Amino acid sequence: MSAVISIREISKSYGELKALHDTSFQVEEGAVFGLIGPDGAGKTTLFRILATLILPDTGQATIGGLDVVKDYRKLRLKLGYMPGRFSLYQDLTVEENLGFFASVFGTTIRKNYDLIAPIYSQIEPFKSRRAGALSGGMKQKLALCCALIHRPEVLLLDEPGTGVDPVSRQEFWEMLATLKNEGITILVSTPNMDEAALCNKVALIQHGKILAEDQPEGIIQSFKNPLWAVRSENMYQLIKDLRMYDGAADCYAFGEYARLKLHPAPVELTTGDNASGQRQTEAAIKTYLQQKNHQKIEMFPAKATIEDCFIDLVSA
Repeated sequence: MSAVISIREISKSYGELKALHDTSFQVEEGAVFGLIGPDGAGKTTLFRILATLILPDTGQATIGGLDVVKDYRKLRLKLGYMPGRFSLYQDLTVEENLGFFASVFGTTIRKNYDLIAPIYSQIEPFKSRRAGALSGGMKQKLALCCALIHRPEVLLLDEPGTGVDPVSRQEFWEMLATLKNEGITILVSTPNMDEAALCNKVALIQHGKILAEDQPEGIIQSFKNPLWAVRSENMYQLIKDLRMYDGAADCYAFGEYARLKLHPAPVELTTGDNASGQRQTEAAIKTYLQQKNHQKIEMFPAKATIEDCFIDLVSA
């Protein structure tokens, strides 16, 4: 497939703060592409550049062959943009907000109702309610409807899950899958690493730099270190002690367990295919921890996630 969004060596600074460093990647037509990174990574700055709201210092970005700087007027008609912060008119009703954005793009709710119907039908019973009185999930659905009302070719969603409950987040991603079937190319940013698996392709970003770009499973497969989940009664001391373990590459908190990343070692000692090697590794780690007076030790081999890969890339 051809690239609908092409970003080539985009840089942007705010005074001495470098928000983006020669950022480059491409988004193929009809894909759901995730830009994944923590707060302050540069996601919103890049989205504002793509939405023609601010100018890059250097580099070039095109969407559907249109330059985001030179062709901004034409491009705005082809874009749907949903910023991370709710930015609709709080004093207007649901229906009034939707009608206003339809009129801005020279269309009507009726003309494109088929596109937004699966989403709008969930908030239509509250169409007379002011937007400011909606719940977080309902505000999210209304903002998405307003971004779609002119039937854009490309949808830019900047951290759409911010401030909403887990159920609403899940519903939102289900909506995106439906929109993908309509042929809309979607670029979505999120700090939630677990949402990477819901994208066709992802780019991991930190401090304005792209760390990796691939399909989610491709990024996970690039993680080559043996990985263990470990727990004991004193988790704080456990992490400190595991970082000092001979063979440890890193150790960090991960939910209820500590993640222990080992240095690559002889295959027979570390691969998941060799049960004997795993038992030897487990026995050695438990013996070490018992010598450090840890109690109720639990551990098992862990499968790397996108978050593990991100931590690995950041610490490299």
